[in-house]
Amino acid sequence: MKNLLFIPIAILLISLFSCTNLEKEAKVRLKNNINREWKFTFSSETDDFSAEVSEGSKWERVGLPHSFSIPYFRSESFYEGYGWYQKSLQIDENWIGQNISLEFDGVFQVAEIFLNGDKVGEHRGGYTGFTIDISKAVKKGENLLAVRVNNLWDAQLAPRAGEHVFSGGIYRDVYLNITTPLHVVWNGTFVSTPVVNKEKAVVNVKTTIENKSKSLKKFTLKTVIVDDSDQVITEMLSEQTIDAGAMVDVDQLSKEINDPKLWSPDAPNLYKALTYIYENDVLVDNYESTFGFRWTEWTADKGFFLNGEHVYLEGVNVHQDHAGWGDAVTKAGIYRDLKLMKDAGFNLIRGSHYPHHPYFTQVCDELGLMFLPENCVWGIGGFVDDGYWNSSTYPIHEEDMEAYNKSAAMTLEELIQINRNSPSVIAWSMSNEPFFTANEVMEPMKELLSELVELSHELDPSRLAMIGGAQRRDVDVLGDIAGYNGDGATLYKNPGMPNMVSEYGSCVTDRPGDYTPCWTSHIADGEKPEWRSGHAIWCGFDHGSIAVNMGEMGIVDFFRIPKRSWYWYRNYFNGIAPPEWPVEGTPKSLKLFADKTTIHGTDATDDTHINVKVIGENGKHISNSPDVTLTIISGPGEFPTGRSITFKETTYNDIQILDGHAAIEFRSYEGGKTVIEATSEGLASAQIEIIITGEPTFVEGKTPLVKDRIYTDYRLLKAIEKGEPVKVSDTRPTRTNSTSNSLPSLANDGHKWTKWKPSIENGSVWWELDMENFYDVDRVELNFVNAFSGEISIATSLNKKDWILIDENTYQHLKETIRKIEDTSKVRFLRINLNPKNVNDPLVIGEFEVFGNTN
Repeated sequence: MKNLLFIPIAILLISLFSCTNLEKEAKVRLKNNINREWKFTFSSETDDFSAEVSEGSKWERVGLPHSFSIPYFRSESFYEGYGWYQKSLQIDENWIGQNISLEFDGVFQVAEIFLNGDKVGEHRGGYTGFTIDISKAVKKGENLLAVRVNNLWDAQLAPRAGEHVFSGGIYRDVYLNITTPLHVVWNGTFVSTPVVNKEKAVVNVKTTIENKSKSLKKFTLKTVIVDDSDQVITEMLSEQTIDAGAMVDVDQLSKEINDPKLWSPDAPNLYKALTYIYENDVLVDNYESTFGFRWTEWTADKGFFLNGEHVYLEGVNVHQDHAGWGDAVTKAGIYRDLKLMKDAGFNLIRGSHYPHHPYFTQVCDELGLMFLPENCVWGIGGFVDDGYWNSSTYPIHEEDMEAYNKSAAMTLEELIQINRNSPSVIAWSMSNEPFFTANEVMEPMKELLSELVELSHELDPSRLAMIGGAQRRDVDVLGDIAGYNGDGATLYKNPGMPNMVSEYGSCVTDRPGDYTPCWTSHIADGEKPEWRSGHAIWCGFDHGSIAVNMGEMGIVDFFRIPKRSWYWYRNYFNGIAPPEWPVEGTPKSLKLFADKTTIHGTDATDDTHINVKVIGENGKHISNSPDVTLTIISGPGEFPTGRSITFKETTYNDIQILDGHAAIEFRSYEGGKTVIEATSEGLASAQIEIIITGEPTFVEGKTPLVKDRIYTDYRLLKAIEKGEPVKVSDTRPTRTNSTSNSLPSLANDGHKWTKWKPSIENGSVWWELDMENFYDVDRVELNFVNAFSGEISIATSLNKKDWILIDENTYQHLKETIRKIEDTSKVRFLRINLNPKNVNDPLVIGEFEVFGNTN
């Protein structure tokens, strides 16, 4: 073997090993961001804009990332339908004959891609990236790239449900990639560390290489491992042949590496695997993969271990949408989100409840945040018949099942392929609350989860699989790790398998909120039993949701201004005292500032977070919140609403100024200097200058200005009539003052034949239901096993603190009754109070059923 390797290629090896530093600088492949200069229009299902350049007032000049919903401000309703994008794609003559592809980081949720009128590809699924080969369809010079997108609910696509919003659009970055026909495929390296400890490590690199030429190729694959200072640690070399039109996997194992710098939240040390493909002595492709040295262990009795050290996972759930821009967030916005959570002291992010932008994982790697990426097998309480994202998690019709299973598996496969090299990823989550599935298809749902767990093991044997939101229907045992949401923390004490609380908390409030951790009885006082690996608060940021008021549970608001809970956590974890809270005063002026005053580049991967505060006579920030307008006085750039945005003091407005503070993200697709002014009637104004680097340069009076975008509240436009109320009580969290051993959950387990037998405490007993969503309660149905005599009252609450009595009656020998509830606003908690006439009479409840509607 030694002779075969070294003698035939001795001369080549001398050249390979002597030019390592030059190779690091070489860029054989091109990856060009093409976020700029698109056009967009809403369309009908039958419109076809694939072949001809379209003009007219219905078309808007846009840049990516873009969403159908821009500007979006946390409404539960949004545009659903079709939209077309067009772009002039310039192809250099030298690229003809090379491998040319388009790379999309995410399109929601069905994308059809056309080039010069011909369909070149399609992708179904809204949360994972994909590539489209356009090598044979391009021509030199100008090409018309057109993309038709729809965000229609699809019974056969995951997710079928979820407490978020599902706006359409090319809402992540897009790239044009050019490589030679012999190249590393998209996300084609899998870097693992089969041996790793504090003293030594071994790197295994599996590289998938494709040959799109018409002839057999003989190539040399060289992989160089470098540290964060670009110092070479070790090298691997392989020689192989590949048939025309084929792909081949090359498996390389390094020699031992001494004293590896381990990755951890406190020391996020990163390494790179630099991949080089040579044909003869010519470098034909290069590729770069970031990874880290670390090992994890999840245990049933002692919790989680990183690099042999016990670590309690202090986590936070994170959604992706931002005020105004919706899901169409810049990389800079992603970085700000994760930095906020890191600065507060959290060490874990749960990517609720779908695959996030690949840059999201990269930032977790760099900042030292452990990460639980999640597949989009997702359920919602109170689900109804098929037709919208409040349907059964699993298909209720047999004809949809096979396609849905393939969709869930494909998304998981893409999620793992994109993120598998990241040291921050400590497990893969298969789901969130999949038990919200129709009873008749509960078993097929469980079979799918088991199949996904097996698939994750095949795709990545180095990591375990979690069932996220596993507190009902015995789905927790289907994975390697159980993630319990809400009352699962108390229902599953020391469950005998690796576990964590994947969601706790929920302070339902606008900013500023209370200085509190939002702990609930589920993890009272932040309890940390040794058998629990950790817990994650629901949630990090306010967000859009089809469930009314569900989006107000963040410790940071939708505009990315921290609530007081965020400061509580920062003090709890890092010992940093909170700032002085603003109080009411006499407004005098405005203060305008930003997280940075230079935006690097004109492709909307960078932006700046513009803030405005109301200043009082004493020169301090005060809590008064008058209307404030930000206006671009000169220069390039845009807010989600166009060249200006107004924050209103009224609580009935979605674009709010609260506690004397408002903020919005500003981006630009042209370079230059921008002046932004903040104004409010009767107050001294303020200005700020933002520099945008890059081309093209904005020319005042010549460069077209972005048009104003009027905020459309689809809640009013759609005017959806309420459907039939659905039962919202089954298997939801319950509490009681009863000290009986009989579980209060027996009163809402969906079975009237199971019995709850409470004890009477001080002459009465109460039973409390957390509907885990906000509903108009239509009616409450009470089913007693033994006849009940006495008083029954029903109260509702938004926050479990302030209760409103909605029904009160006295009964004699009651067995069943239906209490119709009139004129309830959106509520989450419901309490039934029983005052029996004779406390010695046996009290047995078959079922308490609550029916409501979210529309």
